[in-house]
Amino acid sequence: MIKTAMGTARANRYSIVSTDEEGLRISTLGVNGLWNGQTHSRRKHRNRFVKKNGQCNVYFANLSNKSQRYMADIFTTCVDTRWRYMLLIFSAAFLVSWLFFGFLFWSIAFFHGDLNPLGPGSNKPCIMHVNSFVEAFLFSVETQTTIGYGFRCVTEECPLAIIAVVIQSILGCVIDSFMIGTIMAKMARPKKRAQTLLFSHHAVIAMRDGKLCLMWRVGNLRKSHIVEAHVRAQLIRPYMTEEGEYLPVDQKDLNVGYDIGLDRIFLVSPIIIVHEIDEESPLYGIGKEELEIQDFEIVVILEGMVEATAMTTQARSSYLASEIRWGHRFEPVVFEEKNHYKVDYSRFHKTYEVPSTPLCSARQLQENKIVVLPSPSAFCYENELALMSQEEEEAAQEEEVMRVMDIGSHLELDHLQAGIPLDAISYRRESAI
Repeated sequence: MIKTAMGTARANRYSIVSTDEEGLRISTLGVNGLWNGQTHSRRKHRNRFVKKNGQCNVYFANLSNKSQRYMADIFTTCVDTRWRYMLLIFSAAFLVSWLFFGFLFWSIAFFHGDLNPLGPGSNKPCIMHVNSFVEAFLFSVETQTTIGYGFRCVTEECPLAIIAVVIQSILGCVIDSFMIGTIMAKMARPKKRAQTLLFSHHAVIAMRDGKLCLMWRVGNLRKSHIVEAHVRAQLIRPYMTEEGEYLPVDQKDLNVGYDIGLDRIFLVSPIIIVHEIDEESPLYGIGKEELEIQDFEIVVILEGMVEATAMTTQARSSYLASEIRWGHRFEPVVFEEKNHYKVDYSRFHKTYEVPSTPLCSARQLQENKIVVLPSPSAFCYENELALMSQEEEEAAQEEEVMRVMDIGSHLELDHLQAGIPLDAISYRRESAI
């Protein structure tokens, strides 16, 4: 009975992980997190681990000594805080310091007898022209901001007043330096540079060089470069270990050319990042039908140094399984013109369907040795888009020539005709005709 009760308690304890309310359905997971094919309906949409704008959708709870840890690194805390809160903090720091030293100067003047001219005390005051708390507050502001209007000043009568002026001057320099450093660091944060790095709305799966590949597009909206730019990708999904341990967020790297250096890119124009779905890829056994019921997220990361500040920046985005288009390719965005290359960002997120893309997984392609022949229509479509700008430029040049010819005057036409040599038949005799 005891063993049965313990077994029941153990079963109840671990049954919480596999509740249907959370949409986990651990029973459909096989060893190493692979699907066993028993579930054919689309799973509940998972919460994003990384949002489309790059923010991590993670909430920290039950942190011990959180306030002390944040105050220990007050500079980073101020840099990470919002502008309105940071300005409020510094305004409060200035106001508190002014009030504190103003009260201190007023106290010195009060105990020295400067506030009561009829009372006892020295004829020479500690601080000139300080007869009330308001005047002491103004003197505190002038001292800390080093304004020095020349009306109120400390005298050598009270050493305590001189020491207070020195301390306030040092404290004012510290507050000013901290505020300027925080504002400069906040304005020059490379996080803002990441907002001008663009990821495509969707990822695609299609054939490239005879291999099934996962692709997405990245672009740079500024003319300044990202130095040493490189890309990474990770697949995040629930995972069941061989021992039965359930990991809700398991991360696996997707190879985007790290071994051969293709992950380092020259990001001048938009580039398509390619992940070859091979034996080592987590997507190796997934076809189009399996993709519709998968519960994973692909996090893509672009890192590099900002050319203007030499600071490292990181841009992030993610793609759910529902945001991957099977059998699609990206439309071309780079067009060669007469003297330069034009990037058309209106086509950055657009894709087109390639009917020749196989619907099976990369595993089935390799095991069955299926050879996919390229579709001529797809090549014609891409060539047509690539040559579109060149045809438009030639058409514009022809229209310009026709416009110049239409507005030509008859005098210019007569002048042109006069310069044309006459035909030899006009010089023959009439009898010879």
